Amino acid sequence: MTHLSCAIVGLPNVGKSTLFNALTRKQIPSENFPFCTIDPNIGTINLIDPRLKVLSEMSKSQKIIYATVSFVDVAGLVKGASQGEGLGNQFLSHIRETNAIVQVVRCFEDSDIIHVAGKVDPLQDIEVIGLELILADLQMVENTLSRIEKQAKTKKELIPTVEFLKKATEHLNQNLPLRFLTLTPEEEAIAKLYPFLTKKKMLYVCNVAETDLPSMENPLVQKVREYAEKEGSKVVPICAKIEEEISRLDEKDSKEFLESLGLQESGLDRLSREAFSLLGLITYITTGEIETRAWTIKKGTTAAEAAGEIHSDIEKGFIRAEVVSYEDMIRYKGRVGAKEAGKARSEGREYTVKDGDVILFFHN
Repeated sequence: MTHLSCAIVGLPNVGKSTLFNALTRKQIPSENFPFCTIDPNIGTINLIDPRLKVLSEMSKSQKIIYATVSFVDVAGLVKGASQGEGLGNQFLSHIRETNAIVQVVRCFEDSDIIHVAGKVDPLQDIEVIGLELILADLQMVENTLSRIEKQAKTKKELIPTVEFLKKATEHLNQNLPLRFLTLTPEEEAIAKLYPFLTKKKMLYVCNVAETDLPSMENPLVQKVREYAEKEGSKVVPICAKIEEEISRLDEKDSKEFLESLGLQESGLDRLSREAFSLLGLITYITTGEIETRAWTIKKGTTAAEAAGEIHSDIEKGFIRAEVVSYEDMIRYKGRVGAKEAGKARSEGREYTVKDGDVILFFHN
């Protein structure tokens, strides 16, 4: 099952737990002191897709099942975390299990909230955390390399792994994350066997003050944008404090509250969507009387593989997929109308599924 999980990291007191409360509507204590969060809190949220509501009304579905994103709130990392400072190592292991890293950086001034380094400097924060992740990977590579080198003396098939680990070591020693290292397809396959932290895609969340609404731009955010652009990462500015307030309201009130602030959608929705596209994920849809549901797949997934997301038996017994685009489902008022208009395509196993395809699978 393709499921997206993101580790939320950041230095203490940057607004991580506040954002997490908002993301998950879980009231996790967000106190004004470091290490308030010790065990990782995990919250799974729906990726709200308005297309599902429209289709469910059309199909008179009993329920809607959205795609989901899980956020793991990892306790505030500090300088020296890779050496076990603070509660370092156990948190780093929580990050290893996720698909991507969401780094919250403080882009607001507030004399009431102490900054761990004594001054607000988002680029310095990014570098502190980046360095901890690099050091943790370096430690893992060095431990692995000495073991594999011994084994490679008798097992020649391990030589490419030794070469890759040496290349990774050299790169990390230049204080560079592994996501910047150019690898051959063979090296890429070897890299996948190790849970590198710096290989994971990074998304920066700039936590801004309420006074920065609705544009959410300020000189600190601009600095982070320039930094992220150089490394090909994305930036999502969010006001965590406002998000927490929104999360306590019902759908109607939160919509009105957002509009009163001059915002179209919540930061939560923007963050989930960016995290989704960061990992090259899309959704296809199935709809009927029982349910209308979004299924998460990677871009480039074939129809047979997509069927396997529902059940492995459907993939094994795949005959064909009847595909209608979401736009055609709306234009022709459902599958029957789309069929009459010649807009329902019969596709084979190798068809590449597109975002928003509404699919009916035929199988043995």
